[in-house]
Amino acid sequence: MTHIALATKYRPRSFSDVATQEHVSDTLRSAVVGGRVGHAYLFCGPRGVGKTTLARVLAMALNCPDRADDGEPCGKCESCARIWGGHTALDVVEIDAASNRGVDDARDLRERAMYAPSADGRHKVYIVDEAHMLTREAWNALLKILEEPPPRVIFVFATTEPNKIQQSAAPILSRCQRFDFRRIGVSDIVARLTDVLAREGTKAAPEALRLVARKADGGMRDALSLLDQVLSLTGGEVDAESVRRVLGLVEEERYIELLDVLREGRHASVFTLVENLVDEGYDLVEFHHGLLDVLRILLRLRLEPEAQVDVRDDFRAALLERAVDFAPGDLVRMLASAADLESQGSLRRNPNPRLPVEMLLLRLSFLDRTLHFEELIQALGGAPNPGDVPQGEPGREPRGGPVASPERGPAAAKSKPTPAPKTAPANVQAAWDAWLNEGKVPKGLMAFLRAAKVTELDDGRIAIGELAPPAAERLAELPVVEAIREGFAPYLGRAVRFVVEAPTSGPSTTDRVTEEEVRSDTLAALYRQEPRLQRAVEELDLELME
Repeated sequence: MTHIALATKYRPRSFSDVATQEHVSDTLRSAVVGGRVGHAYLFCGPRGVGKTTLARVLAMALNCPDRADDGEPCGKCESCARIWGGHTALDVVEIDAASNRGVDDARDLRERAMYAPSADGRHKVYIVDEAHMLTREAWNALLKILEEPPPRVIFVFATTEPNKIQQSAAPILSRCQRFDFRRIGVSDIVARLTDVLAREGTKAAPEALRLVARKADGGMRDALSLLDQVLSLTGGEVDAESVRRVLGLVEEERYIELLDVLREGRHASVFTLVENLVDEGYDLVEFHHGLLDVLRILLRLRLEPEAQVDVRDDFRAALLERAVDFAPGDLVRMLASAADLESQGSLRRNPNPRLPVEMLLLRLSFLDRTLHFEELIQALGGAPNPGDVPQGEPGREPRGGPVASPERGPAAAKSKPTPAPKTAPANVQAAWDAWLNEGKVPKGLMAFLRAAKVTELDDGRIAIGELAPPAAERLAELPVVEAIREGFAPYLGRAVRFVVEAPTSGPSTTDRVTEEEVRSDTLAALYRQEPRLQRAVEELDLELME
């Protein structure tokens, strides 16, 4: 006997059999029962989600002599059988707009629609598939009949790209009842595949059916076609290994290996991993699609460790273990980089996708780690306030160490230890004088620093006052401040944070306050409140915004 494809054999014959599209099927069934069927419908949605099927079921329900009281067609009479099978029928005509898209085809359709149905109580239903392929002239030819349709004539336009109809024939949309079909969820697809296999007298592992459902990307027809393909290989029971072989899917363990490479910063291992995938015959496009799923699940587990995700328990545990090594911001940027490669379409069009995949993985391995502002300030050389705790995950140091590095890569900077004090100073001024007596002072500042007055503020900072303008300008330079801080710290016995007070005198060219002076004063006030901010501004070339 001739084999009938599963997607054809198990096509729904009633409104209730169409999965996930209850918002459409319930509305159409109620319209049939109440006699409120519209004269034109526009069914929009991805492929394989039930657009043409529901159009056929609607035609069956309108012309079925044995229709149930709830509006469901019997699905068994001659009329239902012919419509369901897509065969030629007097009152139901299916047209493929991809091959009948011109104005002459539209005029022929319009003329045929003017004839009455073959019998009383029946409806003429025209199902136009791939409607977005119709030309602008063809839509214009149909516009009049859609405005003033003959009695008992119904048009159903099915399309995967309604935006093209919007661009070429916007007036059509206002003359149709539009229904947007949803992608079918993995659980609904798995339930349908399980039912189909039970009718076929065979079994499948739940994990295998989940792989098929995820590969189908929300399309029931695609899922049944893939299942048919797997059954052709196995001839019986379906297991996960068979599904991976047929569909070219990559094992989860390969993605775990990749995550280990990324979190450990083993950049060179990227080439080895991709080379092994190519040598073993894996499709790199499929590997990229799987990477998107893994990164999305990893991000979800990082944000919500208790989240329920549709993966094996052992794979979920492995992902959860590695999720803590990536900051949420890092995972967002990794997912965005991987998605950009998909949106650009370069991978699918490329005859050799190996190079784009390698470049993507290398970018992920070299990706800058997200830094908290406190970590950035410390990495730039500032010391935390007394009692400050570096922000990060509780109970876990950031990747690379307790202090983050602003340099690229996961390695973190090592903070310089503060030398032990050489003396036990009586006060800050004594320690300052002792340091100056050593003579290790930046060139040209000895006289100015000896004349300066140093005091300790309540928050532990050291204020340098009574500086001449030339010295104040020199202390605005980062290397000079670093040299003074490192030289003075051993004499004070702790890390040093300076506040440079305004110069004792300086030239005044005008009494008018300029915008630049206001900006400068604002920055100076911010620096006094948080001296570490000055280093961040200078290092990163930041600008004060209004």
